[in-house]
Amino acid sequence: MRGLIVVLAAAAAFGQPFDLVISGGRVIDPESSLDGVRNVGIRGGSIVAMTDRPLSGAAREIDARGLVVVPGFIDLHWHGRDPATGRWQVMDGVTSAFELEVGVADVDAWYAGRAGKSLVNYGASIGHPPVRMAVMKDPGDFLPSGPAAHRAAPESEIAEMARRLDEGLRKGAVAVGFGVAYTEAASHWEILEMFRVAARHGASCHVHIRGASSAGSTGDRELGLSEVIAAAEISGAPLHIVHINSSAQASTERMLQMIEDARRRGLDVTTEAYPYTAGATRIESAIFDSWMDRAPADYQRLQWMATGERLTRESFLRYRKQGGTVIIHANTEERVRMAILSPLTMIASDGFDLTPTSGHPRSSGTFTRVLGRYARGGGLELSEAIRKMTLMPARRLESRVPAMRRKGRIRIGADADITVFDAGQVMDVSTYEKPALMAEGVRHVLVGGAAVVRDGTVVEGTFPGRAVRAGE
Repeated sequence: MRGLIVVLAAAAAFGQPFDLVISGGRVIDPESSLDGVRNVGIRGGSIVAMTDRPLSGAAREIDARGLVVVPGFIDLHWHGRDPATGRWQVMDGVTSAFELEVGVADVDAWYAGRAGKSLVNYGASIGHPPVRMAVMKDPGDFLPSGPAAHRAAPESEIAEMARRLDEGLRKGAVAVGFGVAYTEAASHWEILEMFRVAARHGASCHVHIRGASSAGSTGDRELGLSEVIAAAEISGAPLHIVHINSSAQASTERMLQMIEDARRRGLDVTTEAYPYTAGATRIESAIFDSWMDRAPADYQRLQWMATGERLTRESFLRYRKQGGTVIIHANTEERVRMAILSPLTMIASDGFDLTPTSGHPRSSGTFTRVLGRYARGGGLELSEAIRKMTLMPARRLESRVPAMRRKGRIRIGADADITVFDAGQVMDVSTYEKPALMAEGVRHVLVGGAAVVRDGTVVEGTFPGRAVRAGE
């Protein structure tokens, strides 16, 4: 019956004008496993026809012969505050981006601040770190730097955090964010209580695990993973481990095995990775508390984002008082490759705002780097790379956020969030010193059927990105 409905819908669509037709491209749909030349008809922001027959009567046409046509990439881990950074995102093929790891404290205000200003679709979690900061009156800018990082919470404050998380979820937050590595003073009980709030709303918990980061580990990395797997089992909340590449480091193989074991036993546990050997975070955050007197070689692994300089103990202490973002050169290509190629991992950038001279290349090149480095002769099938960037992240959110059932796919009825790229040319070109160089090889990007990249150039003056909230 479903097949008949699709055929009838497609037949009806052929007789009506399209807003846009994408013709002759190699269409890869990770949901149906389609990989073949098709013509795609778009009307009213949705895909209304997909066929190997010619489609006529379109207001505009994209000639996609020799190009790959896929669902727009979905980034579940984005920290950008300035919607203008969307220029780099769309050139990387991204059509939807979510602030889920750290999250936000005021859900309504966060969404209102992006309305009508975004090239890409956007959504956020209600975040345990910013809520903890608000309850404890922490002076930190983005991450805790005072009591929210260093003080245990009494039961009254834990109850207030739970109340605020519940309120945020009722207002449509798509998930709950946890930066346990940045709130080490939070007890296991406090984290479990927050998981219980998430479970009541069917919200996934997106977690930077305790004690683990690119800056090192304050304990057993596997223990940090075990803590949240246990919290998921006890509470029933879905669990998502962020950036397994940087959280696991030398324990990557072990921690992927732990996630696989948990999944085999029926737990809803997923993870993600980004394709760079260096991480980045705020230098004033709690994960650098143990760095006050380290060997010179340790400080040399740190690169001050604003200037590109490698640090010494003296400059580290100076910048820590000042505050800002530091790049951490700590991982190996072997570990990163293991994470990217694992069938367990989605691709997510952990990106943030860029300037022409300041930032991290993962903010401008994560998805194109995976396509160019790993899917073009690097051991990752192109169809699998697309699945990691589209269908997997959509499915992570769709049980709570019905709108995600129309994303991450190319099929009739899906949102016309579409990326068209040259498989032989697509590649990131940004570096740690020049992070704002735009990726190459992405030819066209549509968000809700509206062009945001046309012929390899960002379309100016258009902001079709829409809010993605639970219950909408």
